[in-house]
Amino acid sequence: MTGLIDHRGQPLRREVLTREVAGPRIGGVRSPMTGYPGDGLNPVKLARILRAADMGDPLAYFELAEQIEERDPHYVGVLGTRKRSVAQIDATVDAASDDAGDVAIADRIREWIDRDELADETFDILDAIGKGDSFTEIVWDSSSGQWQPARLEWRDPRWFTYDPRDGRTPLLRGGEEGGGADSPLPPFKFIRHQVKAKSGLPVRSGIARIAAWGWMFKAFTQRDWAIFVQTYGQPVRIGKFRSGASDEDKDTLFRAVANIAGDCAAIIPDGMDIDFKESRNVGPGSDLYEKRADWLDRQTSKAVLGQTTTTDAVSGGHAVAKEHRLVQEDIETADCKGLSATLNRDLIRPWVDLEYGPQRKYPRLRIARPKAEDVSGLVSALQTLVPMGMRVQASEIRDKLGLSDPDAGAELLRAPASPSSIAQPSQQLIRALQAAQAPAATFPADAIGDRLADDADADIGEWLEQIEAMLSAANDLGEFAEMLRSAFPRLDAQRLAAKIGKGLTAAHAAGRFDVEEEADA
Repeated sequence: MTGLIDHRGQPLRREVLTREVAGPRIGGVRSPMTGYPGDGLNPVKLARILRAADMGDPLAYFELAEQIEERDPHYVGVLGTRKRSVAQIDATVDAASDDAGDVAIADRIREWIDRDELADETFDILDAIGKGDSFTEIVWDSSSGQWQPARLEWRDPRWFTYDPRDGRTPLLRGGEEGGGADSPLPPFKFIRHQVKAKSGLPVRSGIARIAAWGWMFKAFTQRDWAIFVQTYGQPVRIGKFRSGASDEDKDTLFRAVANIAGDCAAIIPDGMDIDFKESRNVGPGSDLYEKRADWLDRQTSKAVLGQTTTTDAVSGGHAVAKEHRLVQEDIETADCKGLSATLNRDLIRPWVDLEYGPQRKYPRLRIARPKAEDVSGLVSALQTLVPMGMRVQASEIRDKLGLSDPDAGAELLRAPASPSSIAQPSQQLIRALQAAQAPAATFPADAIGDRLADDADADIGEWLEQIEAMLSAANDLGEFAEMLRSAFPRLDAQRLAAKIGKGLTAAHAAGRFDVEEEADA
């Protein structure tokens, strides 16, 4: 246990595994309170935030990325679509081999991933799609004497920074106690997931960095749109008073004009009028703002999903929609592969090392949308190829069919062995042996076949079915013999010889009976 190291070469420290080291610290540098750098954002301020992140201080950038998700319904919608398309896919586990020990390890992991919480945990891990990086603390449980992840706890990216020497190595702000120097992440404690919208430093590879500019410009457009609607959305009210009106009458008219928009009602003295002047630019002006906001939303859709058809109402017909859906599926596949690789590196392998020790090969967790298998074609091919000698791994076929490995002592389904299905192949076998090794009068094949069928058990019946298929496929007895050696490397020859011996005895007796009957006739 003491010799374990993580993928970075850092040695394991067991004392940190059973406690949380990256939670919030009131009064420390990992405060749960957040800033709001998006308030009053302008190009100069945004450039300053991004430049600070590049220089090793990503705090304001991560806060801004969170604000964009909170304030932009379109951005949070397409980002959530991309994350949920992966989080809702069921994970599977492939055993390292068919060895009983490897299968037991895989079954242990399968039992753990079959938790309702896993979908929410993977959704949080995919926070890296927006921010470029995500950090999830593994809370281990060893209370029963066995190591197992109790839960996966999302940690605020504001509580992490990067080593200024390379801009890539993550550091925990305040260290493990929250009040010291920034320190490297403890081994076996974190799932660090990266998603790259572009190559470069982690803090520059997230989609939020791209979306920030579009969000800022859309905020300007929405503000101007609101001012325009407030100014021109209602007609201008003009109050007219008669000549010689008193100041009191003028004040009464002004209050009526000012309040009529909200109250939609007013009273004025006799002889006064209120006219409404509507702007002719309301429709075209409003359309301009809407088109600009929609255009910016479409750019965000392209950045997050790679296309616009699945999120925005654009023309193009069924063919374009189908093509755009394929683009989204490509991104989903890439996200699935990246998440699988991260979980295998930071969760599955550390767990196996803690519980079972280092292994030559490790189980693999896979997150992938199931592809439709041609089950009928697969079964048909196996029925032909396996009898011909092709060796197929049973666990691989079970995985393709979605079947689990049978438990010890479980009741197993078997193909029923009817007498008619056993007699026919046994007759063909005897006829083949007869033609190759003995004169036709030596023994009647039909009698031997009938005898074998009467005495055959389920194992012999399965052998005979396979042998019949081999005889049909073989070009000569040499090829047939090679098929037999490949298909039955551990064939119990004594049992088969005993069965054939019984058949020969019955055939011999039947022949003598036939001869005696012919003589009597």
